[in-house]
Amino acid sequence: MNSVLAAPGVASGVSRTAPPRRALGMLAVLVLAVHTLLLRTTPDRFGPETDPASTRSRAAPAFVTRSIEVPPPSKVLPPPAAPPAVKPVVKAPVKPKRPPVPVQENEAVAADSPAQPATDSVAPQAPDSLAVSESPAAPSADSVPLPAADTATASNSTANTPPEATAPPPPAGASQTPVTAIALPPSVRLAYKMTGQAKGMTYHANAELGWHQAGGSYDARMTVSALFLGSRSMASTGQVDAGGLAPTRFSDKSRSEVAAHFEADKARITFSANTPAVPWIKGAQDRVSVFLQLGGMLAGSPASFPVGSSISLYTVGPRDADTWTFLVEAEESVSLPFGDIVALRLTRQPRREYDQKVEVWYAPSLGYLPVRSKITQYNGDFVDQQLNTVNKF
Repeated sequence: MNSVLAAPGVASGVSRTAPPRRALGMLAVLVLAVHTLLLRTTPDRFGPETDPASTRSRAAPAFVTRSIEVPPPSKVLPPPAAPPAVKPVVKAPVKPKRPPVPVQENEAVAADSPAQPATDSVAPQAPDSLAVSESPAAPSADSVPLPAADTATASNSTANTPPEATAPPPPAGASQTPVTAIALPPSVRLAYKMTGQAKGMTYHANAELGWHQAGGSYDARMTVSALFLGSRSMASTGQVDAGGLAPTRFSDKSRSEVAAHFEADKARITFSANTPAVPWIKGAQDRVSVFLQLGGMLAGSPASFPVGSSISLYTVGPRDADTWTFLVEAEESVSLPFGDIVALRLTRQPRREYDQKVEVWYAPSLGYLPVRSKITQYNGDFVDQQLNTVNKF
């Protein structure tokens, strides 16, 4: 049987050993080749691929990894802490202040004219119309200075009085001395020299009173001027009737003008300063016309006004009205820049604590024209106005 399996022409010894070795070697080579082939053709299953060229030649799908960036979460601020509760501070109740005790001046005002504000009762500047209408309290670069009392009256009456009231009740104590006869002077221009003292300072000024009447009407103007002090003027216009002067308008002007309007048909007097209206009374005068009316009454009937008698006239200023009462005193000789002259003195005494003393001298030889006037304040300040020249129109 061995002879049958042996290849022809091969020795028997060789035929027994050679075939098995060769066959095993070839088998091993074959197995190795198969494994190598498998490893090369299937790299994804058994490990990384070692041949980049073969990798590029393959059409294997590429594996793509995508990363999604998530935005960082926004910082969430903690809610603001609630402010600590503040305990309300309870203020101690304020004790009401006691109202100031009214001065005697206010009491006198209430007694004399309850319908008027207290400050209105400060005596209007009678001789002011001759002297500056308001005597200086301190020289001013803008205008002739006002007296302290009248300045307070003007400011307080404007600030403390209500809006203008219609049909005001007549003020208590408003009175008029009846005019039995009157003789007004002819048109004339009077020049005065003024000397004043305010807060220890002496000053000088010039003043002029212009009086003109014609055709039943009149115009009177008082102007005061001083070097470096400016000027101030007061004017009165109106009609002349059987009772003397009947003003229709009064104005007071320095840097600005304030005026009073006499509305006889409405029985009232109104003010541009927006202070309350006051009643119109027949025979009412203003701070310029009052001095000419007084002189006319004295000239018309001198015997009606003996020494010790009095003359009362309802007098209107730029913001208020009051009754001015003058006491007739004896005649005396006065020395003036115009010269020595005999004059009749009329005096208005202070009625209240801060009121003014007013003195006016009328010369019978000049038709009872006012030749001198002096206003003295409660603190001693004064203004003295004396006749210098007389010129007829």
